[in-house]
Amino acid sequence: MSRPAFGGGELPAVFPDWSPYQDLDSAARAYLRDPEVALEALGGVLRGATVLGFTLERFVNEVNGVWQEVVVCDGSRLILWHGEDVAPGDGPPGSMTSSLRVVPLSTVTEVGCRRRLTRTPSGQARVDSIDVYLLLSSLDESGATPAPPGEDHQAVRHDALRFGKTLDDGGAGQIARLEEFARLVASMVGRPTL
Repeated sequence: MSRPAFGGGELPAVFPDWSPYQDLDSAARAYLRDPEVALEALGGVLRGATVLGFTLERFVNEVNGVWQEVVVCDGSRLILWHGEDVAPGDGPPGSMTSSLRVVPLSTVTEVGCRRRLTRTPSGQARVDSIDVYLLLSSLDESGATPAPPGEDHQAVRHDALRFGKTLDDGGAGQIARLEEFARLVASMVGRPTL
């Protein structure tokens, strides 16, 4: 089974599994459509820093084509790379954006991890999805809502990073790797950074 790719061609509906790869380079090359773009951008920030953990995401957006993300933790920062195909008409065919964001771990104020468990016929619990959020001290500008009538202040939301995997989207290996990434970040929140 495949889905049409932005700019023609076909992309597999199920992407290769990156979870068996313990190093970022191998995982990115196995999973991302544009690993060279991602690794070059990340390498420019990492500059030899040790990658303690990472998570990857990729999906096909029916409007823009392929959306890809890599999140790396080096002990003091979260480095996020995002690549996305440009919508038809917004650039020449085959155009994409590549963006980078660096978030100091000191700005992560909360880590949340929700696992959904199901029971197998034998009664054993099995994780079939995971949702992870990292709440940041920065404010989400888009989350501001106007003040209700009669009140002087508007409601604001803190910025958050969100990640998810399911058995259908990633499989058990990627669920486990995302949970491992969440535990790594959680173990560092509130501690002095490296």
